[in-house]
Amino acid sequence: MAEQEKEILEEEILEEAAEETAEETAEAEGTEEEVAEESDSEEVPEGEEPKSWAEKRAAKKQEKAEKKEKANADKERIAELEDKVKRQLAEFENFRNRTEKEKQTMFETGAKSVLEKVLPIIDNFERGFSTVEESDKEDAFVLGMQKIYKQMMDELEKIGVKPIEAVGQEFDPNLHNAVMQVESDEFESGIVAQELMKGYMYRDSVLRHSMVGVVS
Repeated sequence: MAEQEKEILEEEILEEAAEETAEETAEAEGTEEEVAEESDSEEVPEGEEPKSWAEKRAAKKQEKAEKKEKANADKERIAELEDKVKRQLAEFENFRNRTEKEKQTMFETGAKSVLEKVLPIIDNFERGFSTVEESDKEDAFVLGMQKIYKQMMDELEKIGVKPIEAVGQEFDPNLHNAVMQVESDEFESGIVAQELMKGYMYRDSVLRHSMVGVVS
């Protein structure tokens, strides 16, 4: 079996060698024919001797070499231009991403500025509700104000605004602003025992810190 494979491989090698030889011969014959055709049509200036076949063949090879060199130079130029275009596209993509990020930052800043002006209105609603007597809680006006308040809170929640948890939580300077220390039998030291003003988050950033009293 190995001998058969060896014979087949040898035959393939011989066939490839024969094909290469035939191609080289055909190319040489073609060059000779081209040179001969040019010799028949070429006019020799007066005072100059006709070029020999070898000289003409060498000139033909030189011409082909120059064409090949020019083609390679063109390929390099094309590759340079393609690389330049790719780099420009990458720079444009980076510019677009940077612009989108800046635009988003500006939007977030503008939204926070507006929401900060809305929070005092929410505070006034809550202060008003805290003063309503128990007997007046079913009053039509009070119920109407509660519905408006709830609608406002629902809309704020939809855009990412939510209250910061304070009472009963461990004091966090990133969320809470301690304005006083208090005594407490219910909470341990360092725990928020009183909320003086409610704080709010807007998505992942603090819109307003909670003003709190912390157990000493």
